[in-house]
This record gives sequence, structure tokens and C-alpha cells, in this order.
Amino acid sequence: MIQLDSFDANRLNAAREIVRDLGSVLVAYSGGVDSTLLLKLAMDELGDGAVAVLASSPAYPESEQEEARTLARSMGARLVEVNTSEVELEAYARNNPDRCFHCKEELFDSLGPVQHELGLAHLAYGATADDAGDHRPGHASAVRRGVRFPLLEAGMPKPEIRAAARTLGLSNWNKPSFACLSSRIPHGTQVTVAALRQIEAAEAALRALGFRQVRVRHHGDVARIEVDGAEIPRLITERERVTAAVREAGYKFVSADLEGYSTGSLNRTWKPTSAKSS
Repeated sequence: MIQLDSFDANRLNAAREIVRDLGSVLVAYSGGVDSTLLLKLAMDELGDGAVAVLASSPAYPESEQEEARTLARSMGARLVEVNTSEVELEAYARNNPDRCFHCKEELFDSLGPVQHELGLAHLAYGATADDAGDHRPGHASAVRRGVRFPLLEAGMPKPEIRAAARTLGLSNWNKPSFACLSSRIPHGTQVTVAALRQIEAAEAALRALGFRQVRVRHHGDVARIEVDGAEIPRLITERERVTAAVREAGYKFVSADLEGYSTGSLNRTWKPTSAKSS
């Protein structure tokens, strides 16, 4: 269950001021609460000087993309779309812990021309204060390119972002966190389009059964399901339906992780090859 805290009005105002000082901005928008709040602030402060851009690739379910489009339309945002090809990059597909760096490199390479074509002064994305203390190799790409991240710069953590989003009337304030489908594949295991589609189908089947916060970790023929801790009893109770749904997606074996949903849980799987002695 999402815990909602109050937000610090000073930090929200600081984020507004940072956005206002940008003059004009292309917002990397995904439909998640972070990028949606950033887009809302940009629209409020910059008007026509704020444009949203939605990137599509096999690493993101079409259902998520369509939700993002619908939300942007409801906000009255100007939305442009691009396709990215990170899955085709060898450095991304080999799925080492720096995968997200290569993803962001491809993203910003794709968004830069859009920014310049539209004559916008800056490119921004919805990093948060929580990201500063986490393993976020993709953020290094943003930093080195001068991409701005007003929510992080203002010191806003996720709970405050959700609270601010609800106060500002954003319908997705309580949307469960979502990371790209590649994050379900253990580091060192090749990312393939076939695996991404299998994960997408399994997670969609579980959401259709009513589970909100879902991850299907991909271990070859084995699907390891993570749901919110409060939903684990129901996952077990409905194990026959769950098993049938996930097998329908192509998995031979279905397991439930009793620890429950945990961000970055697959970081534990990475065992770098030790350097050979000379």
C-alpha cells in the first residue's frame, strides 16, 4: 500500500522556480507520477514553452504507453513521440549493471534533436531526491549531458512527489512504480525482445487478476513473482489461477517471492568476474 506523506511547500516552490528559470523545456515523460508532476509544473510555469516527449521501445509495455498518452491528453499537454533502440545496443543487451547508463544515452541521443528542432532551451527528466542515494547509472548520463532534474534539485523525495501530485489534481498520484521490463532480467543474462514480451504478458495477466504492484522476475523457464507484501496471502490463495496465467505467458515454472516486491532486487544477482592475476 502506498504511504502518502504531506509535502514541503518550500521544496515544491523551489521546483517551480527551477522550472521557471529554464525558460523552455522538453520533458522526458513516461506517464509515471514523477515525470507527470514535472510536466505539470512546466506547463504551469512555462505554458507553450513546455513540451512532453514519450519514448517507446520493446522495453516498455504498450499498455503503459497508451496510459501515458491518455493522461497527457487529459492534461492538455503538447506531446511528441520518439522510438528508441536501446535493446539493439550490445552494451545494453548484455545486461551488466551499467545497462541503465546505455539506456539513458540512447534516450538522450534521441531526444536531443527533438529539443533543438522545437527550439527548447533545456531537456529535463523526473529524477527524485531518492535517486541520489540509489544505484542509478542512468543518472550519470543525464549529469554529463547537462540534462536537468528539477524535482531532485529541489530535494523532493517520492512520498512528497505523490502528495504534491494529489494536491495538484494529478490522477496518477498513486500509480505503482514502474521500471522498464529489462529490470526483470538478472544482470549478465542477455536482454532479448522475446524475453521482454514474455515478461510483459505475464505481468499483464497478473494485473488482470487484480494485483497492482507486480514484478515477474525472469529466470529462464522460471517466473519469480513479486507483489506487495500485503498481497502475498492472496497470491498464495489464488495460486492455481496465478500459475495458469503465468504459464500461459510461456513460463514452465512459477514461484512466489515471499519477501515481496522490492526495487532493485536483482542487483543481488550480479557477481562480476574477478580480475585475473598477472
